[in-house]
Amino acid sequence: MKNRRIPLIAMLAAISAAAVFSGCGGNEKNMTAAGASKEEEELVVSDTHSDDGKEIVGIAMPSVNLERWNRDGAFLQSQFEAAGYEVIKEHADDLIDDQIADIRGMIAANVDLLIIAPVDGSSLTKVLKEAEAAAIPVISYDRLLRDSPYVDYYVSFDNYRVGTLQGEFIRDALDLEHAGGESYNIEITAGDPVDNNARYFYNGMYDVIAPYLEKGTLVVPSGQTDFYTTATSSWSTDLAEERFSGILNSYYAGNKQLSAAICSNDSTALGVTRAITDNYRGGNEVLITGQDADEENLKNLLDGRQTMTVYKALSNETVVTLALGKAIMSGQTPGEDLIEASDFGFACAYDTESYDNGEITVPSYLLEPVVITKDNVDEELVDTGYYSYDEQGYLRAN
Repeated sequence: MKNRRIPLIAMLAAISAAAVFSGCGGNEKNMTAAGASKEEEELVVSDTHSDDGKEIVGIAMPSVNLERWNRDGAFLQSQFEAAGYEVIKEHADDLIDDQIADIRGMIAANVDLLIIAPVDGSSLTKVLKEAEAAAIPVISYDRLLRDSPYVDYYVSFDNYRVGTLQGEFIRDALDLEHAGGESYNIEITAGDPVDNNARYFYNGMYDVIAPYLEKGTLVVPSGQTDFYTTATSSWSTDLAEERFSGILNSYYAGNKQLSAAICSNDSTALGVTRAITDNYRGGNEVLITGQDADEENLKNLLDGRQTMTVYKALSNETVVTLALGKAIMSGQTPGEDLIEASDFGFACAYDTESYDNGEITVPSYLLEPVVITKDNVDEELVDTGYYSYDEQGYLRAN
């Protein structure tokens, strides 16, 4: 793999030499003679991996507690190993310090590429700088790495679109455009506040339902509508169940009806479904959204206890990540041309404007999510080979 940092060092050296001969100076507190900040001067790049005869990919996943991260990690590992790369994969069990230790271990093992799905997108600034100092490129996977200039690319789904799909599903299922004077009760369960994606999911959903809240067509009896009030730490099923049980017991006594529960993902939807099963007495079928097509949620979908989920073909996300990783490790600087050259066979867009991480706008490859209901589950999940039915008639990921 080519050392992509050497030209920067050479450039700074040249600027420094020019400054000496021209007698130029700078602000001693903030600038060096080279015109670079002290932080830039202190970042000494030492590439010990490019010419070591190995091609190693480090994969840092945030958790083993959610089904989707186990699938992501397995998909990524199999894709890169099949392409001939050695893989080091770690799951951080939702602990920031563990993930930092995992990544430092990969840097020490001289990996040639880091693929990181962060526990907390803003918690890795120091270790990302360490990766930069070791000339290791970084792909932010699914969750955006924030507050660092040392992120090369972002691969994910269009996370705002995930939220709009959930909001549009509720809008259409309740036919809110033709509600007349009728109103419907709705409650919101958002995701983990330290997960950058959770905010995109929430914003996409809320932008769809906000006009109906303003008109009174949709009503939130609990009054809990803002992101942090509705958020669920660690996407916990138990915490979602506990909170929603409290809402039902406090605001839906007797036969008061709840029309819809918008849940940002499937693990929170499980908790909300359990709360509704145990504590709701309204008598109607409540619309429940989700995301990820987790196996237990698909069981609920087939049994009529969850209404929809938003599916993100994780295997496709790993295909894009593999193509991107191979291009980076061969010394390329891929852009939109990667999509045409790779001929993925599924929708993928190159975006250089939407994902500002607080330091830079990260070049992003975004895939399209799809709504799954009981009516299209075979077409979208089984016929495509992503899932198959087991002996009990329930869906299992292939």
